[in-house]
Amino acid sequence: MRLSRRALLAATTAAATLPSAPLATAAERHDRLRTGFENLAATGYARLSGQRVGIVTNPTGVTRDVRHIVDVMHADERVNLEAVFGPEHGFRGTAQAGGSEGRYDDPATGLPVYDTYLKSGRPLADIFTASGVDTVVFDIQDVGARFYTYIWTLYDCMEAAQLAGKRFVVLDRPNPVTGRAAQGPVLHKEFATFIGRQPIAQAHGMTVAELARLFNGEFLTAPVPLTTVRMTGWKRSGFYDAWGLPWVPPSPNMPTPDTALVYAGTCLFEGTNLSEGRGTTRPFELLGAEGIDGRWAAAANELGLPGVHFREAYFAPTFSKFQGKTIGGVQVHVHDRAAYDPVRTGIALLVTAKKVWNGFGWRADNWIDKLTGSTRVRMMIDAGASADEVVAGWQEELAAFRRMRREYLLYK
Repeated sequence: MRLSRRALLAATTAAATLPSAPLATAAERHDRLRTGFENLAATGYARLSGQRVGIVTNPTGVTRDVRHIVDVMHADERVNLEAVFGPEHGFRGTAQAGGSEGRYDDPATGLPVYDTYLKSGRPLADIFTASGVDTVVFDIQDVGARFYTYIWTLYDCMEAAQLAGKRFVVLDRPNPVTGRAAQGPVLHKEFATFIGRQPIAQAHGMTVAELARLFNGEFLTAPVPLTTVRMTGWKRSGFYDAWGLPWVPPSPNMPTPDTALVYAGTCLFEGTNLSEGRGTTRPFELLGAEGIDGRWAAAANELGLPGVHFREAYFAPTFSKFQGKTIGGVQVHVHDRAAYDPVRTGIALLVTAKKVWNGFGWRADNWIDKLTGSTRVRMMIDAGASADEVVAGWQEELAAFRRMRREYLLYK
């Protein structure tokens, strides 16, 4: 079954992967990254020729000069763009976390915009059918964490496109926190939700095109006809600011690449009664609650975690947890990105917060289990395990994911 499936994928996925636009000069290869969209446009949109096209995107789908690719493609007679599909936060990005923009006609282009948020399977396939498109294109900037919902929008749209008999094209963009080794626990299937449909690592270390290949090869019941339009010039070791691309916040609480750098670890505080910094200018870098003082920062610094320092901090969130109240906690300061491990750091912060603050608690719905992918992290911390003991608990499953992941990587 596995061999025959991979043989089928060789015909539908590997052969469909665009090698990239005309070869760049040596100087261009060294100095400039080209996104999947840039390489698609350089071919005159050849892979979309003769197709009625719909695109899944949001405000991050921009060119180097920050024009939205929907506006660019709509104005180009070589592309028959007929629909837009908006994810969480919406196509134009007007909705907060857990919201979307609904169905409307885009004022700038007149194109119909369909809402994909929390839709999957046959209902989403029916939306693709009703839109009249032949090919569904995906172009959204990810941040490299399993619980960031856009990669599951990708998964759901791939599955729905297969059910609806549509082609699927993924335009690649950088993983902003590098594509180095995956980190963190792997989701257990019984904890699957929209913040984790399938068993991948908490920090997956892949681009969206690589994830699409992995989803097609390992998790979809039947593979979708898939084309991945690669970047040129991207190296797995590079952080986002290495590439000269503009940063557009992928969601309202992801304002900078610095936020993305810590997010895979500190988002775990969504599963606690502490603030994860929503409602501040430094979400996921500021963490805290009423009654916490400098002992937390001191305890975290004593661990000597690589690449990071912790500052005693006080702040008043303007919305979300502790809205309008001044609370104490820490600010995460990463001073060596190459050495920094966001997931280990997040676990260490949970362990030390519980140690120094007797008010520490998990959300009543055990959301932490959905974020980490099992009950293990919560139960080990409750039992008094150290951060290193918690991290040791997922190493076997992480090694298995890293082996599986290797087959689907596109870049060095």
